[in-house]
Amino acid sequence: MTAATGTPTVAVLGTGIMGAGMARSLLRNQIPVRAWNRTASRAQPLAADGALVAGSVTEAVSGADVVLTMLYDGDAVLDVMTEAAPACSPSAIWLQSATIGLAATTQAAALAETAGLRLLDAPALGTKQPAEQGKLVMLAGGPGSLLAELRPVLDAISTRTVHAGELPGQGTALKLACNAWIASITAAAAQSLTLASGLAVEPRLFLEAISGGASDCAYVHLKGGQMLAGEFDPAFALDGVSKDLGLITEAADRAGADTTLLAALSQVYRVASERGYGSQDMAAVIRAFDAGLIGGPSS
Repeated sequence: MTAATGTPTVAVLGTGIMGAGMARSLLRNQIPVRAWNRTASRAQPLAADGALVAGSVTEAVSGADVVLTMLYDGDAVLDVMTEAAPACSPSAIWLQSATIGLAATTQAAALAETAGLRLLDAPALGTKQPAEQGKLVMLAGGPGSLLAELRPVLDAISTRTVHAGELPGQGTALKLACNAWIASITAAAAQSLTLASGLAVEPRLFLEAISGGASDCAYVHLKGGQMLAGEFDPAFALDGVSKDLGLITEAADRAGADTTLLAALSQVYRVASERGYGSQDMAAVIRAFDAGLIGGPSS
């Protein structure tokens, strides 16, 4: 931590949609940030917000108090941290916030132990806007003592932290359960809107009908509104949901849980991706159901 203020310096590894938003939230709270991304041009805009944009991952983590990973998947996290770990400070905390699944989290814990790093498995629940506003929910697995040490960082990027347990992997397990829910309700909204349209009912009336009732959900209105408008600026990319559904299915298999619904969800997101919407927002899952009836033509 900086000697004058006791404020931690945070290395943010991965500055895509989520990582960049988290970095800006840290900077707004006067927390020094060293930003790094494999594609350097994606980190460079953070310099205007006050971040030090590092030329290498080892430069980013050298002397940092907290190393925050927000990379695409488990392979990326493990590859980057294998390179970065030898350059990390002995007292550094690794705040692993990407959704990487149970197997990769187990590997991350082993890597942290070998490197002498303290690991908090803390995937972030939320998308682009909450990341930019510092309103994520962090799902933490690891020693509760690390939560206290990380309090300035967690307060800057989130509204609250749910402590899932004392072991790495428990935060990831909770995140997989949450993402299964998010994938489900988004696909269900797409199905209902398309069904209404196909039956010659104005689809927006579905959202009006459930509004304020026991079955209402703010997320349905958010994603349903995007579906009706045919506007899919990515907050959570559809292909990212497909990746997470693979991790969720692996976890369900491990737990001996039924995967019937997960298989159906994986299929509809896959169809939407095959129709050309993989890089767009998950709300584009509606393109797996419709034939251009809602929000413009299907590709």
